[in-house]
Amino acid sequence: MNVVNLNQVDSFITKDGSHIRELMAYRNANIRNQSLAEATLPSGCATDEHFHERSEEIYFILEGQGRMRIEDEEQVVQVGDAIAIPPGKRHKLWNTGKQSLRLLCCCAPCYEHEDTVVTEPKSPTHSSKQS
Repeated sequence: MNVVNLNQVDSFITKDGSHIRELMAYRNANIRNQSLAEATLPSGCATDEHFHERSEEIYFILEGQGRMRIEDEEQVVQVGDAIAIPPGKRHKLWNTGKQSLRLLCCCAPCYEHEDTVVTEPKSPTHSSKQS
């Protein structure tokens, strides 16, 4: 049985600038086809627009509020929202609230830096300020 506690997982920064704590993936559990991570986006920041060539994602908002763009469609997102992101679709998430935006990210197949294609210039601080 694999049980991983969020408080015992080190964080890292993904290629799009998100701060991630990967809870489950082939790197630390006996699963092979998906990954689950907690992402945190500070107030006033955004991810770099990107897409994944193979992975589909589901974002589930735990805390905070923001604005999500997938391709040319934008929508306000808040606690309790689940967002489907198909492979190959450009997407970006802004934190529009006063507190950190915290969400769960499920990727199938597992998240890999090599599967992430950034489609806008990288910001100098990993999480770009709102535009």
